[in-house]
Amino acid sequence: MKNTVFAIDLAKSVFQLAVSHHPGRISQERRLTRSQLLRFMGKQSPSIVLMEACGSAHHWGREFRRLGHDVRLLPAHDVACYRRASKTDATDTQSLLEAARNEAIRPVPIKSIEQQALTALHRLRSRWLATRTARINTLRGILREFGLVIPLGARRVTPQIRIWIDDPEISLPTPLCNLLREACEEVGELDRRIRLVESQLEALGKEIDVVARLRTIPGVGLLSATALVALVGNIARFPSGRHFASFLGLTPREHSSGAIRHLGRISKRGDVYIRMLLIHGARAVLLHAKRRENPDPLRQWVLHLAKTRGHNIATVALANRLARIIWAVWLRDQDYREGHSTSCHRCQEVPVR
Repeated sequence: MKNTVFAIDLAKSVFQLAVSHHPGRISQERRLTRSQLLRFMGKQSPSIVLMEACGSAHHWGREFRRLGHDVRLLPAHDVACYRRASKTDATDTQSLLEAARNEAIRPVPIKSIEQQALTALHRLRSRWLATRTARINTLRGILREFGLVIPLGARRVTPQIRIWIDDPEISLPTPLCNLLREACEEVGELDRRIRLVESQLEALGKEIDVVARLRTIPGVGLLSATALVALVGNIARFPSGRHFASFLGLTPREHSSGAIRHLGRISKRGDVYIRMLLIHGARAVLLHAKRRENPDPLRQWVLHLAKTRGHNIATVALANRLARIIWAVWLRDQDYREGHSTSCHRCQEVPVR
């Protein structure tokens, strides 16, 4: 039955399933409810199960793997290239079967429950942080209409508003003052939630050895280390540091034809959140290097690059190099040593174009 392939289009309630016993040919199609799907797959002999790497895919992947099936999660954007007709549940399963025949499409590793827990914490923090920023910007805009300008810095907003509310010389309408107090309380509650998530991440990070090793790298802190563990899982699936940097979208986008090769801006493929964290970390390293008296070779390199190519290009190039260092430190299971090259010969130089 290993030649039998089940392609499943995931949904909330009703799942489309296609069975193929021969490549390129669908033998059977079924529509199953959520309760029927697991019972149906439990009755089947160990087979190949194809799904798109989308919402709930990792949960179902763990369940089907527990039943003895070989589960393969395919990237949704690659599967979409094989859809030949209108988008329906049936055509989605057909495109899954066709995409699985392309060996160049690499399956997405199934995440463990611990990885998904880390991912959920990061998502909650990002949502609460975005909501907090939106509330602060709203308060700034409202008070600016009354001629009150709050100094830069998120931490200055609520204390300054409370001072103005209690100041008898500033004539803010009473109904507005009451609502401003409520808004300040909401911002304070969001701050508390964000700190709670960070404390949870700190506690989980202490239980994972690789998080402590990654935090020895300049520019890699708690958020970057835990997010990398949640996203990557097994770093050994990348053959080199450049492959890992390409996976994060930090390598140049290529437009080549014949003997003409053109490397442009970074591809920006992969996870946006991880790439953002690495670029912010690289920016912090560059700013720290400018204030350091005796910078190590890594900081000397980025300082020279900033002088010749500019601050932003140097920041992104450093993020690329940090990704390669992360790959080497993680793969070798060693702490980063300042001034010591942790990269192998395949990923030592970072192209900057």
